[in-house]
Amino acid sequence: MPGKDELPDTLKRSPKKAQRTWIKAHDSAVETYGEGERAHRTAFSALKHSYEKVVDRWEEKDEKGPSDPQAAKGGRAARERPSETFGGVDVVGNSKEELYERAKGLGVKGRSKMSKEDLARAIARKQ
Repeated sequence: MPGKDELPDTLKRSPKKAQRTWIKAHDSAVETYGEGERAHRTAFSALKHSYEKVVDRWEEKDEKGPSDPQAAKGGRAARERPSETFGGVDVVGNSKEELYERAKGLGVKGRSKMSKEDLARAIARKQ
């Protein structure tokens, strides 16, 4: 099924460029790997290099690049040794202070004692 027909709700509320990025990556992955979870994972990995999930949509990041340890991996390493993805929160591109402020805005309790990774997990749960 074409990516346009499988577009997740968070992307439907996102900029058109984010939608095009996901659709193009998804359709290419379907051609390579076939329909299914792998095509979706590949599309989200491509999306997360330029966009970050903020509440219920994807917003363009200030700087392109991997958003989490999993996105930084490629090919076999990504498949054989998966890492945490932090639910679309850009843990690599944001400072601890930036994540703290987002967590504060979302009303995350106990944020002052959290590590950068803990803040990203809490933000992902609240979004």
